[in-house]
Amino acid sequence: MRTFSPVTIAISVIVGVCSILALLKRQDILDFAATNSVLSQLIPTNTVSIINTTTAPENNNIPTSTSTPTSTPATMSAATNTTTKLLPRLIRTAFLAVEQSEGAGARVRRSIGTPKLRNFSPFLMLDHFSVPPGAGFPDHPHRGQETITYLMQGGIDHEDFAGNKGRLGPGDLQFMTAGRGIVHAEMPVQNEDGSANVGIQLWVDLPKHLKGCEPRYRDLRAEEIPVVEADGGRVTVKVISGQSHGVDSVKDLAYTPVWLLDVEVRPGGKVVQPLPEGWNAFAYTLEGEVLIGEEGAQRPVGEFHNVVFEGEGQAVYAAVDEGAEKSARFVLVAGTPLDQKVVQYGPFVLTSQEEVYQAFMDYQTHSNGFERADGWESEIGKSMVH
Repeated sequence: MRTFSPVTIAISVIVGVCSILALLKRQDILDFAATNSVLSQLIPTNTVSIINTTTAPENNNIPTSTSTPTSTPATMSAATNTTTKLLPRLIRTAFLAVEQSEGAGARVRRSIGTPKLRNFSPFLMLDHFSVPPGAGFPDHPHRGQETITYLMQGGIDHEDFAGNKGRLGPGDLQFMTAGRGIVHAEMPVQNEDGSANVGIQLWVDLPKHLKGCEPRYRDLRAEEIPVVEADGGRVTVKVISGQSHGVDSVKDLAYTPVWLLDVEVRPGGKVVQPLPEGWNAFAYTLEGEVLIGEEGAQRPVGEFHNVVFEGEGQAVYAAVDEGAEKSARFVLVAGTPLDQKVVQYGPFVLTSQEEVYQAFMDYQTHSNGFERADGWESEIGKSMVH
């Protein structure tokens, strides 16, 4: 497992202090990180982003709604069970998530957190990952965000510096709040048939006043997730978080309000899924081809695409052609936008450059939330030591 030498720590601390006293610029962050033997390997430089969600985004980013509802509208359950026509959410953009390398030997299709979709509060990153045997995500830090991991195939072990550990199986989820600081490892199960472990991981921003909260985990097992059928059994929805067809999820799992639905539509099936108005929403297609939009104005979307919806509208309309060879499956996600600046460097997500510098300093010196990282190494991460 990678460790720090006294010289590296001393140099990093000196550089960090000098940088804080200097004018705060993005290049300073890159230079500071480059002195750290762990972070310089763990965090690619292209993961730096400084986003101010209170101002107009650049042309190649997605505009963000500034409304911030804090709870599910009381009329949502009633709307699901009525025949009243709901105003459709139109597609703002749709694009293919291109596969790339990540971590130690893993492959991911990243859509949110790329130049095509960076400014989309509260969402920071979406990875559709495939982790083969021998690959993984060894010991690494986080601060300032939440992660939602949804495993679809295989198994993933996790372990952190507070002694928390466990395993996710097919259909299980883990909601991890990094808060003021956590160091953990996520490593794949070595499947007997050599198959990869597949799932998605979503990063969700924390409201500024919660970025200093204590870290926590909430696991959701596959058997706990309510499942609802619609359209004569041609539509199945796993209600992971939120509400669908009058069925509520079992509990709130994230500090930032987020809906997460796993939707399968069989050939000839169609679904109208209401969403909280004013929330940002997207769909990520896992399998097959889905028709998005009202009948007569539908747009076909193939697998591994992120479909970003306009902020206006009450529901997402989806269907699969009667003659389709297979079903379509997608996750539908919505979240309340946060009206705050985002300054991100890899696993540190804060609201100012000064706070990012402080995160590096705290991680280096094992302080202000990272005390338990001093001398800690995960057992599951040791398999990556060469």
